[in-house]
Formats: sequence, C-alpha cells, structure tokens
Amino acid sequence: MASIFTKIVNGEIPCYKVAETDAFLAFLDVNPNAKGHTLCIPKQEVDKLFDLDETTYDGLMRFSRKVALAIEKTIPCNRVGLTVIGLEVPHAHVHLIPLHSMDDARFIKKVKMSPEDFKATAEAINANF
Repeated sequence: MASIFTKIVNGEIPCYKVAETDAFLAFLDVNPNAKGHTLCIPKQEVDKLFDLDETTYDGLMRFSRKVALAIEKTIPCNRVGLTVIGLEVPHAHVHLIPLHSMDDARFIKKVKMSPEDFKATAEAINANF
C-alpha cells in the first residue's frame, strides 16, 4: 500500500508544495513545529533514509540544502534545523525546521496556521528556491 507521501507525489492528496524536481518534492508539514517547517522526500518510496541508494541519498541531501537556504531567506529564524525521525510515515523524509529555540526541534509544541497562511508560506519559500 502506498504511503501518504507517495499519494502526495501522485497528486491523490493535496499539499502545500515548496519545491520540486524530477526526483524530489518539498512541502510544508501540516502539523508544523514552526512556520515554514518543510518535509523533503524522494519521489521514490523507500521506507528508511539509509536504505536509499547512494545517488538518491546524496540527491536528497543536496535538494534539502537548497530548500533550507530558501527557507532561511524567507522565514526569520536563528537557523534551519534538519532532523530525520521517520517513524510516522514509512517513506524516507527530512524535516527542515526554522529554529528560534531548541523547543522548535522537539516536536512538542506545534503552531497553528490557516490554509491561507500555509499557501502564502509555501509560495514565499518557493520564490526563493
């Protein structure tokens, strides 16, 4: 059965797209730790990050870096943190989180955003991609 991320890649589930290439997709996390919290995924469904072939892994990291730089240009923050947990969805993914404090990286507090806020944020980051 396809993961929720594969369904997003296939257009079966909508997302707030930040950036896309032939092999990778970045979209806003709908339950964000901070405004601009973005997920970067390979379009190919592979459960664990370290099970990706080396080329795809390296490509995902390069893509994530480019997205993180766009986030830094768009969202006021001290830095963009990167984390990989991967327990919620069986599809390799990287979290890019604008950090103001360590609490933003802990997945404890969440920010509420309206659909309009999500759309505007995704478009703003994409403009800097």
